[in-house]
Amino acid sequence: MASLRAYWRFVVVAWQFLPLVVSYLRDRRRFLLFGGRRRVTTRMQTARAEHLVESLLTLGPTFIKLGQLLSTRPDVLPPTYVDVLTQLQDRVPPAEWAEAREVLEAEVGPVDDAFDDFDTDSISGASLGQVYKAEIDGETVAVKVRRPGIEPLVEADLRVVRWMLPVILFVADDARAFSLETLADEFSKTIREEMDYEREAAMLEEIRGNFADDDGIAIPAVYDERSGERVLTMQFLDGTKISDVETLDRRGVDRHAVAVRLQRAYMQMLVADGVFHADPHPGNLAVQDDGTVVFYDFGMSGRVDDFVQGKLVEFYVAAADQDTDAILDVLVELGALSPEADRAVMTEVMELAIQDARGEAIEEHRVQQIVGKVEDTIYEFPLRLPSELALVLRVATVVEGVCLTLDPDFDFIDTATDYLLEQGYHEESAKQLLEEYGTETARAAQSMLRVPRKLERTLDRVDRDDLYVRADVEDGNGVFDRLARRLSYAVLAASGVFSTAFLYAFADLEATAVAGGLTLVVLAGLFRSLRTPKRGSSSIRAAGEMAQQSLQNRRGGR
Repeated sequence: MASLRAYWRFVVVAWQFLPLVVSYLRDRRRFLLFGGRRRVTTRMQTARAEHLVESLLTLGPTFIKLGQLLSTRPDVLPPTYVDVLTQLQDRVPPAEWAEAREVLEAEVGPVDDAFDDFDTDSISGASLGQVYKAEIDGETVAVKVRRPGIEPLVEADLRVVRWMLPVILFVADDARAFSLETLADEFSKTIREEMDYEREAAMLEEIRGNFADDDGIAIPAVYDERSGERVLTMQFLDGTKISDVETLDRRGVDRHAVAVRLQRAYMQMLVADGVFHADPHPGNLAVQDDGTVVFYDFGMSGRVDDFVQGKLVEFYVAAADQDTDAILDVLVELGALSPEADRAVMTEVMELAIQDARGEAIEEHRVQQIVGKVEDTIYEFPLRLPSELALVLRVATVVEGVCLTLDPDFDFIDTATDYLLEQGYHEESAKQLLEEYGTETARAAQSMLRVPRKLERTLDRVDRDDLYVRADVEDGNGVFDRLARRLSYAVLAASGVFSTAFLYAFADLEATAVAGGLTLVVLAGLFRSLRTPKRGSSSIRAAGEMAQQSLQNRRGGR
């Protein structure tokens, strides 16, 4: 039965995506089987991205989540698609209460025994679950229940994604093969984690503990005794949706302060705690009347290891110092930017990004000037993002959008710099740099003290005619052997030509023919020795040409 369902889903999914596949193939061959490439405009990409969103919504929960994950992967899709997919939200009608009740009671027992009161109308619906309000001992709680029957549908859809992957890899270029394969693995892991409410409860409690001393951040507590793998009961925290700026203004909330609090919270999660809430869209963030930021829905959450945390600190410090070279170095070390990317172009991009992050006005013509360059660098040399780094990128992008909604002139770099200074990260980086320079300076000073004595001893030996120089020449490429061989061939050829001429003048034709034949053999050997060595002294130039040709082939293959 499961296999039949998967086969049917494969047909449905293939039919939904068929127009996009045909369009993509026509981009590569104007008339499918022949013709040159078709030029794709930004407007065409936007229209296709919007069609993709509608297809994902039609296909249901699994593919909605796939679209949300794709919105975090600029290494897989062009920027236009990423921008449109970022707006993708769950738009799935709630399940019937009778079906949801079966799931709830299977986890926590009869509803009337587990809760004092239970509102059967869901207050929030999503692709994988829906939320209800209830009461326990006079306290209002939020009860998150996994959508009934979602498990077999997700498993069938994951199987379909696996079946489709070879086809996608066949039509996609080689540069994106790695990213697509890792994306499939990541998607399977992410959606299963998001359906596991026991994991979500553990992540929620850990992050809540990290902010226990911060009165400006509110995270709901978990009722463990009324939670399970498919049900999560939490403290109900009310607030105004963070993007509802009109209501925030009406209630006298300082929106700039809220934006600062939100960014500082995510900086703490990323660079200090190593565990973070990874889905900060406005539906999961609220603001209370005193400016406290409330976090909801920890189903999508992640961790960063010590290496990534250290690099993120370096990135923020470099951004604060407006050191674009250091920023690019960090991105390369993180794997977020190909070492082959044009650093000159990326420097322009980083300068523009810093200017934008500071809330400064950007000249429109400059943006238009480098947009083409950006697409030719980032998408031409695709990113290969680790899954945790892709989540970090998503968080940074979405938080930026939320903060700009709160305060259009918000300065991300100033806020990041203040946080780093307060926590001592900036001083640590500066201290480490000074220590490195100090060590190098001490070594240089020691060398300067030793050089005069060594120089004096050497000059004394020169004065006594007691200085000997030994030179060892390495010939790993056989250059000297080839030169000796060519010289030998040249000497023999010259002797052969002279002998042949002499015999032709003073001896018979038979001897002349033998000498001439041997001379031709020697000349052929000399000519061959002059032509064949493409290695050796010219190996560096040849390697450079091979690298350049490889790069051209990669560009031409797209």
